[in-house]
Amino acid sequence: MIFEQQIRAAEGYFELGMQTEALAELDRLPPENQERAEALRMRISIWLTLEDWTRALKLSSRMCDLYPGESFGFIHKAFCLHELGATTEAKQTLLDGPAGLLEEPIYYYNLGCYDAVLGNLESAQAYLRASFRLDKSLRDLAKGDPDLAGIRDLL
Repeated sequence: MIFEQQIRAAEGYFELGMQTEALAELDRLPPENQERAEALRMRISIWLTLEDWTRALKLSSRMCDLYPGESFGFIHKAFCLHELGATTEAKQTLLDGPAGLLEEPIYYYNLGCYDAVLGNLESAQAYLRASFRLDKSLRDLAKGDPDLAGIRDLL
């Protein structure tokens, strides 16, 4: 089976909530395809769904190393760090990421969440306003985000 078909099969399993099968499909990829961006993105997505922050962090970090111009690795590495209690490091990961992040609404949203948790309430609000301008649906997400409980009334 060619690479694209294997990735599509893994994505299909993933969308059906069959994470074990999706991982098994990815495990069948030849060694030379294991670290292709598509395969890493799929694995990271699976581990995030399973809330295995440590495994997702390891793969996200690897993706940042292999694909330093891609936003995906940095956004998810930062998220995993935050989930593991390293919010300051999470924020710095985003700030050190590629310029393409500046076009991503989730970049600003996550920075807002991290600053809210760190007690930087004014900058948190500014980041969140930027994220809402880029993607209005993030305002609804913010209403239930536990990271934003302390500033919810200010949004």
